[in-house]
Amino acid sequence: MDLKGLILSEALKAGKITSQEIAIKFGISRQYAQRILRELVQKGLLIKLGSTRAASYVLPKYAGSVEWKFDKRFSNENLAEHEVLEYIEGRAQFRQSLSENVRSVFEYAFSEMLNNAIEHSQSQNIQINVEKNENNLQFQINDFGIGVFRNIMSDRGLKSELEAVQDLLKGKTTTQPQAHSGEGIFFTSKVADVFSLESFGYKLTVDNNADDIFFEEVKPSKRGTKVIFYITCDSERHLNDLFAEYQTDPEEHAFDKTEVQIKLYTMGTIHISRSQARRVLAGLEKFKSIILDFDNVPNVGQAFADEIFRVFKKKHPDIQITPINMNQAVRFMIERVGD
Repeated sequence: MDLKGLILSEALKAGKITSQEIAIKFGISRQYAQRILRELVQKGLLIKLGSTRAASYVLPKYAGSVEWKFDKRFSNENLAEHEVLEYIEGRAQFRQSLSENVRSVFEYAFSEMLNNAIEHSQSQNIQINVEKNENNLQFQINDFGIGVFRNIMSDRGLKSELEAVQDLLKGKTTTQPQAHSGEGIFFTSKVADVFSLESFGYKLTVDNNADDIFFEEVKPSKRGTKVIFYITCDSERHLNDLFAEYQTDPEEHAFDKTEVQIKLYTMGTIHISRSQARRVLAGLEKFKSIILDFDNVPNVGQAFADEIFRVFKKKHPDIQITPINMNQAVRFMIERVGD
């Protein structure tokens, strides 16, 4: 992918970008970054917001004049997410214009992410931004605490931020199991058009429009955690449909089904070892149904496949494991172990 393609990809993941951010990320001068951004604007691939050195650039689908904006820092002392939501919605001019499903998605996602910041971040203050334009609704929740990835690493004895992301995306991962189900980030990341978590130099982006997940190092490093959530105003996403997708029995209303992106469990190597398989399987005994997505996984080793499809299955015969998006090589090894 050429530099222009990389910049467009960054705009997709970040929502908004600036010439300074592009210069830092790709190691180019700010003047050169501004020139490329101008060319992308002229071609209609980006839209420029603002006219100063702090101008930002967005993809056309996220553009539009701001109809309503809220930006306030709250002290994290006896702060309650429902009270903040009521405070914002009492001043919002857009709420009545939203469809019921989008309003429900916004209220759920905002409440879950703010609750995480209140109860997990140990941050003295929390910055909240909500914006609505003609095309989309977005919010940012910015704390200055211990950081979501580091918090999970410390609590679960993990070795890296990537391992923390791996566990987060399975669902049911929380540092306070007595008070939280660990479902908030899982469902919020799946009901957004674009969702991101940034903390201490690492950023996770879930792009449900492109059906892809990105995890990367970013500079400058962000202290604490920043959550960004986008949804288009004409979105047809429904919370009830999402919840139903991760239930094996609609009558029980239980979150007992999950999906794991296997490509997130390697850093430039194929999946060959039992230890890699055990990282994939960590915590999955809590579910009744597991979907393993092998998209963009070129091959797996016999030990990796054996650990999942024979050893784990023997220990947990009541858990259904469904592999999807396998190429011929992956399918061969899994079927060989299964046989």
